[in-house]
Amino acid sequence: MTTLSDRELLSREAANQLLLAIAVSQDRKAFAELFNFVAPRIKAFMMRSGSTPELAEEIAQEAMLLVWRKASYFDPARAGAMTWIFTIARNLRIDIQRKAKSSNQAVGEDPDIVQVMEPTPEDILFVRVDEERVRAALQGLSSEQEAIIRLSFFRDRPHSEIARELDLPLGTVKSRIRRALGKLRDMLEEKL
Repeated sequence: MTTLSDRELLSREAANQLLLAIAVSQDRKAFAELFNFVAPRIKAFMMRSGSTPELAEEIAQEAMLLVWRKASYFDPARAGAMTWIFTIARNLRIDIQRKAKSSNQAVGEDPDIVQVMEPTPEDILFVRVDEERVRAALQGLSSEQEAIIRLSFFRDRPHSEIARELDLPLGTVKSRIRRALGKLRDMLEEKL
């Protein structure tokens, strides 16, 4: 396997192959290559999401440990390696936040008091870049798919309401949303 420099991108197929090599034969070289590429990206993503550098590092380390342990569960037909790995990291962050919230409540802190941090210029830049990527990907959808995604996610309409509004069966709405999200995921993953 080739070694990546920090500036090179790992293609979707290459990431899938590395993860499959880990799943099938617990290939340590494949894991090291995947780790060196993905862990810093997880940490950066977590920091952009508001985690401290220490917590972001911890999440990245724990996520990659889970990737090693659970690689056999990876199915490239369901999701790309990067999506699968970032889902693991995101779920870890959610678990950590839940535990912190429940321990704060147990100590007696008021759960309604939330400390709001001002976004840094870097945070604002990352959000704008992400928004531009999502807008560009939305334009790659058919008009039908774009409309259903906008109704579901931007206008936060329930699927049943979308079905009534578009005069479609509920199952059709759900399957169109699923297909559109799959296409969006593929387009956004290609640019990771």
